[in-house]
Amino acid sequence: MEQITRQLFEMQDLKYRDFNAKLIPGTEKERIIGVRTPDLRKYAKKLYKSGEWKEFVRELPHTYHEENALHGYILGEIKTDYEEMMEELERFLPYVENWAVCDTISPKIFRKYPDRVYEKIQQWVKSGHVYTVRFGVVTLLQFFLDENFDPQMLELAAGIHREEYYIKIAVAWYFSTALAKQYEAALPLLESRTLDPWIQNKTIQKAIESYRIREEQKQYLRTLKVRK
Repeated sequence: MEQITRQLFEMQDLKYRDFNAKLIPGTEKERIIGVRTPDLRKYAKKLYKSGEWKEFVRELPHTYHEENALHGYILGEIKTDYEEMMEELERFLPYVENWAVCDTISPKIFRKYPDRVYEKIQQWVKSGHVYTVRFGVVTLLQFFLDENFDPQMLELAAGIHREEYYIKIAVAWYFSTALAKQYEAALPLLESRTLDPWIQNKTIQKAIESYRIREEQKQYLRTLKVRK
C-alpha cells in the first residue's frame, strides 16, 4: 500500500493540486496529492492487470483523495465478475466523501446486467449517505437514458426529496440529460411542476445551456421556470 501511495506522489502536480482543491469542498488540501485524471486512469489499469489492486481496495479508509479516486477507477476495470465488482462497490460507497470520487465510479459491467443494477439503484437512492444517493442518480443518468430507459425511472428520480446540494444538483443534471435524450417522456414532469422548485429551475438552466436541445424547446422550457 505504501508503494502505491509513493507512486501517486511521484505523479504529483502541485499546481493541479491547488486548482483541484478549490473544486472539492470538504476535503482538506493536505489530503489532495494533485494527480491528473489520465494518470490515475492509466495507473488503475496497470494495477488491475497486475492483480495488485485486490489488496489495495480492501485497505479502507484511504488517506488521500487520489487513493479514493484510484479505487473508483479500479472498480470500473472489473469487467467479467459482476458479483465481485458489486461486493467491492458496496464496501467502498460508505467511504466516498465527495462528488469527484463519486463520479469516477462507472463500472462498464453495469451494461451487461441492467435489471440487477436498477434494483440496486432503487436501494442506493434511499440511502442516508449523501454520495451513495448521488451515485445512484449518476448511474441512472449514465446507463439508463438510452436503450435501458423506462419512464418509471423518471418518477424514481423525481421522488428524491433531499436538501443536500450534491444530491440536488445530480438530480437536476439527470433531468436535463433526460430532456436531451428522452424529451417527450421527461417534459410532463416539468409541466406538472412535480420536481422540487430548485431542481426544476436548475434542470431548465442546464437544459438551456445544452447544445443537444433545440432552440424552440429551450424557449418553451423557459416558460416552465418556477417563480419564487
